[in-house]
Amino acid sequence: MIKDFLNKTFAYKKEDSYNFILPKNSNDISSDEFKKTDTTQVYKSLEKNLEYLNVKLNLLINSDFKIRKFNIPLKTKNIPAFLIYIDGMVDSNSINNFVLEPLFLRNSIKMNASKVYTQDASGKKCIRYNLENFLYSSLIPQNNISKDTKFSNIIEKISSGFCVLFVESLSSAFCIEAKGFKERSITEPITESVVRGAHEGFVESLRTNTSIIRRIINNESLIIEETEIGNFTKTKVAICYLKNITNDDLVSEVKYRLKNLNIDYLISSGQLEHFIKDGYSSPFPETISTERPDKTCNYLLLGRIVVLVNGSPFSIIMPSLLSDFLTSPEDFNLNYHYANFLRFLRALALVCALLVPGLYIAITMYHYELIPTELLYAIIASREAIPFPIFFEILIMEISFELIQEASIRVPHSFSTTVGIIGALILGDAAVSANIVSPILIIIVALAGTAAFAIPDNSLRFSIRLFRFIYIVLAYLAGFLGIALGLFIHILSISKQSSFGVSLFTPYIPLSNLSKNQGLYLNPVWKREKRSEYLNTKKPAIEDKISMKWRQNG
Repeated sequence: MIKDFLNKTFAYKKEDSYNFILPKNSNDISSDEFKKTDTTQVYKSLEKNLEYLNVKLNLLINSDFKIRKFNIPLKTKNIPAFLIYIDGMVDSNSINNFVLEPLFLRNSIKMNASKVYTQDASGKKCIRYNLENFLYSSLIPQNNISKDTKFSNIIEKISSGFCVLFVESLSSAFCIEAKGFKERSITEPITESVVRGAHEGFVESLRTNTSIIRRIINNESLIIEETEIGNFTKTKVAICYLKNITNDDLVSEVKYRLKNLNIDYLISSGQLEHFIKDGYSSPFPETISTERPDKTCNYLLLGRIVVLVNGSPFSIIMPSLLSDFLTSPEDFNLNYHYANFLRFLRALALVCALLVPGLYIAITMYHYELIPTELLYAIIASREAIPFPIFFEILIMEISFELIQEASIRVPHSFSTTVGIIGALILGDAAVSANIVSPILIIIVALAGTAAFAIPDNSLRFSIRLFRFIYIVLAYLAGFLGIALGLFIHILSISKQSSFGVSLFTPYIPLSNLSKNQGLYLNPVWKREKRSEYLNTKKPAIEDKISMKWRQNG
């Protein structure tokens, strides 16, 4: 009874029909015609071209589309024309100085170049002027210009920052590059800071990013292919590889996945990662994401493929291994002794960030005989006034730590220090003084959190933060047995994953020739003679057997 009353009072009722009345205008008839007929070719009539663009680009509604109508003087005639562009994406000075000015100032040389000698009906020789050649010769000295006859290509050029010239009696349009939108300057990478290494990072402009790679890899074998993804956004994506090094099958597989995405939009490289990864349901990363050009070029030279997305300052590197996520660009600039020490330290940090809270629960709840007697007494004494079980105590601390970490990222930089101080006071002194948590638990949570920050890759760090809670629950339910069972399933699932046909645990699972495959251990620079076998590159050798010939000659 009450349920029926609430449904009648508050339930949403969908209307069968909606009586919306839109005001009619003079363009309604032509609009319907354009929508019914799939017209793609440019008309010779200037009015029809303008009418088509009015319908296709919604020029009556869009305020950023600009149309400049004018007449081009040619001998004794004034030929109607108009320019169309997007305000904010073009440089107005370039349009005025390099487009309009050449069209209005007649040049006798350009006029002579466009002369065409014909005969009239009486056979008398006469001179005619080729309008298309005249316009093209007027514009080409100062601009990157192309002629197009399809509206689909023209609209795409307008959306990317071109201005387009339509002229009466011509069935083609002139697409003139006059880009002038603002771009972020090249700055130091924010997410991957190094002490010794390059201090420039990618930006949101695709062409700027490709130019940085070209500058570092100064070789004609560097191929940068572009494709478009997204039915609405038509986002430009660049596929970068070295033609004489990278495996052709790997290149074909990457192209196949990218060109077979039927999606409406693509905004960032992070979205693209999820569309092309092998194990789409796994939280473990399968591609490397970096905003460092030096790291990107290093992997390119090793035979891998890089994908850049317009509008994103991160490149995607594929295929990837587990050891790659523990590698920093600084490793290649350090002495290999220091680099290997740091790599194994990061591997230890990975284990600590993943298992330390779960091991603490397992030992204190099920295996306390492993703890020295004095330490056990200290733990019992510190927890004597704590009202919560260990499981809820560590959950409170872990969730609080995650909240503070997320808040410090989201708030403005001027408040991040304040959030950190408040979090330290709450997690530290206040929580212990209020007998909410024990002092030793503060050490455990701080150790796990600090160890996670030592992992260079942000995607792997997120995966570790997620699985840490799973191991806490497993340790609470079954102690060491639960952790062992979780590790077995976790390692088994990752070993089944692959990145574009390469196992993530390569070269350890399956065990390969470690001397011919790069793993976690980094060889000295004079012993990095071969590219890894699992990439099956066209050019396996990186350097000669004796690369330092000055030693041999000396």
